[in-house]
Amino acid sequence: MGAPEAFTATAEIGHYIDGRKVASTSGRRQPVFNPATGAVARQVALASQAEVNTAVAAAQAAFPAWADTPPLKRARVLNKFLQLLIEERDTLAAMLTAEHGKVFTDAQGEVTRGIEIVEFACGAPQLLKSAFTDQIGTGIDNWVLRQPLGVVAGITPFNFPVMVPMWMFPVAIACGNSFVLKPSERDPSASLFIAELFKRAGLPDGVFNVVQGDKLAVDALLEHPDVKAISFVGSTPIAHYIYETGARHGKRVQALGGAKNHMVVMPDADLEQSVDALIGAAYGSAGERCMAISVAVLVGDVADKIVPKLAERARSLKIKNGMELDAEMGPVITAAAQERIEGLIAKGAQEGAELVVDGRGHRVAGHEKGFFIGGTLFDRVTPEMTIYREEIFGPVLCCVRVPDFAAAVALVNANEFGNGVACFTRDGHVAREFARRIEVGMVGINVPIPVPMAWHGFGGWKKSLFGDTHAYGEEGVRFYTRQKSIMQRWPESTGKGAEFAMPTAK
Repeated sequence: MGAPEAFTATAEIGHYIDGRKVASTSGRRQPVFNPATGAVARQVALASQAEVNTAVAAAQAAFPAWADTPPLKRARVLNKFLQLLIEERDTLAAMLTAEHGKVFTDAQGEVTRGIEIVEFACGAPQLLKSAFTDQIGTGIDNWVLRQPLGVVAGITPFNFPVMVPMWMFPVAIACGNSFVLKPSERDPSASLFIAELFKRAGLPDGVFNVVQGDKLAVDALLEHPDVKAISFVGSTPIAHYIYETGARHGKRVQALGGAKNHMVVMPDADLEQSVDALIGAAYGSAGERCMAISVAVLVGDVADKIVPKLAERARSLKIKNGMELDAEMGPVITAAAQERIEGLIAKGAQEGAELVVDGRGHRVAGHEKGFFIGGTLFDRVTPEMTIYREEIFGPVLCCVRVPDFAAAVALVNANEFGNGVACFTRDGHVAREFARRIEVGMVGINVPIPVPMAWHGFGGWKKSLFGDTHAYGEEGVRFYTRQKSIMQRWPESTGKGAEFAMPTAK
């Protein structure tokens, strides 16, 4: 594989409404940085309420015809979109590296995981099949339909600017809804490129719209009477706000929040496999993943064996501009994120955790102004410490020592988050008991980051999810449709008179 072509466009990032790019008239702008260099690369417009209203109006106007389009025809548009995504995978990946900072190969993987959701959504005719009961009563048949909601919106985070929106809009559009995407203002370029691919695929104007923006745009979507459902991924405080505000305005809401993912390492686990898993899961994408492992729960005497190996690997991470193909970790998203993470590292040391590897002050030659942090490792962390309680969202791994399996399960279950968890062991009974007892939505057994495939759905428990359904998969189909039950009878003759009793099968 040759060196990938970097994304260097400087044009302002605006909106995409009713099938075309739209320059913002709000007068509000925000810089978009290249995290590897620390330089401003381009500007993104921040929408006014009027611009959000225009996007919703376009989606509302497009909805009736799209909802009436047969699912097979919708699937054909999605199939064309799928092919374009496959062709442009590296273009999208370069955009992610330029604006998020993750290494190019990781960005390619993100786009691929998004593509898998589109592949799932191409099965719309099968996904929307429903149940039918013949002769539910004398001369009466009963069946159900799953019908689209109308205009639905997605509010998505900076850490996966392609994959997370694709958890939402392919399934929503396959089900017959129209969609308004409010992507992160920190890495917005991919959203407009995706909109253009949809246009090339033949999606009718107005079915997919993009509004760039901040809290003003979010609140406008939450309060708009024509927006029937909101999907969100982000931090727990904002997820709670989205859920509460959306519900108060009568909307269906799925809001995925934060995480504090643990990986339990049993004394019998394969040591090298466990080290590889922890290094990749803790430091991949600079720890800016909602499924990153941020806590290693080391059972019994395994801690003394594994911590030195983790330290050696953390110190030797290849930290570079993500466009260099041998890079293992890139920068964090912004200078503010870098400052916050380094502040939490200092807090951990102040509160008594053993700072085994300190990543603060890391510099990359030729990129001295980039937002880099080295891989950081703490040992002897306790549940009372800030670095254990708070989601750091950076390249920081906290090791907690526990005496036995029961203590490990109790530790994980006591945590307020329940997004993802892993257990490394060679013991089948331990693995089975762990999977059954643990109070977490996604569980890996010798799998460090158990992100489900497209047809299974993604979602956590406790404060990691607000709402009743997980993202994508059949859960997504249920979220973006509502059930209608139809009971029908064609009587042979009339004149039998009114029926006042509850109808029953006779």
